[in-house]
Amino acid sequence: MTRIVRLALSSLLWAGDRLLELGATSVGRLRPARTVVLYYHAVDTGDRGRFAAQMDALARWATPVPASIEGALQTGGRYAAVTFDDGFQSVIENALPELEARKIPMTFFVPTGSWGQRPSWVQDPRARAFAQTVLTPDQLRRLGDNPWVTIGAHSISHPDLLALDEAGARREMEESKFELERVLGREVGLFSFPHGRCSPRLVQLARAVGYRRVFTISPSWAYRTAGEFVTGRVAAGPGDWPIEFRLKIAGAYRWRHYAHRIRQTK
Repeated sequence: MTRIVRLALSSLLWAGDRLLELGATSVGRLRPARTVVLYYHAVDTGDRGRFAAQMDALARWATPVPASIEGALQTGGRYAAVTFDDGFQSVIENALPELEARKIPMTFFVPTGSWGQRPSWVQDPRARAFAQTVLTPDQLRRLGDNPWVTIGAHSISHPDLLALDEAGARREMEESKFELERVLGREVGLFSFPHGRCSPRLVQLARAVGYRRVFTISPSWAYRTAGEFVTGRVAAGPGDWPIEFRLKIAGAYRWRHYAHRIRQTK
């Protein structure tokens, strides 16, 4: 499906949402809080300006919240959380200063098997992530003192957890959690599934390991129910067109969540 088609479908969903909101307002009914969790990967030096513009837009269109938020959000409000997968140093260098300047919290999901090295799970030299470097334990320790940063786990080696047996999946989830806690000196309660690959079995395993919340890459509204354990996210990147980014903040790309579910049932 082309980018233009995705944009057109998202625009239609946004228009439908607006009509429903106007109808609810006309009868005095408040809509529930609407929250989108974005996920990025790298933010290179050349992307910093575009990323900064996106964060300006995010602050205009939504109230920034941490991905670790617990408890009810204000009815009728629109919120957004910013997360990064893979623990790349480029995020510390280029994204974090822009977030700090705007007082936007971020959650950084870090794999523990490639400290200070190229990401071991990226084998194609043509892939953009091939040139990235994962942060070091010292960098992580310094991030742990930053009030705008929450650290989450992202496995050891960034595998497809669905391809592992239960013992292997548990090791990836559990030992990465323990390693981050050793470096930071405090509990790590969030986990992002590598490649977004998860199943009910893996969700239950994450709960058994001790995580408080897990994150997928299925775009959906976040924090809609009390005690939510599985939270969906919307893919974002500095190269998004402004209209794409605006629609993502509005939750209009969540049709891709339903499309994915339909494909799974076929």
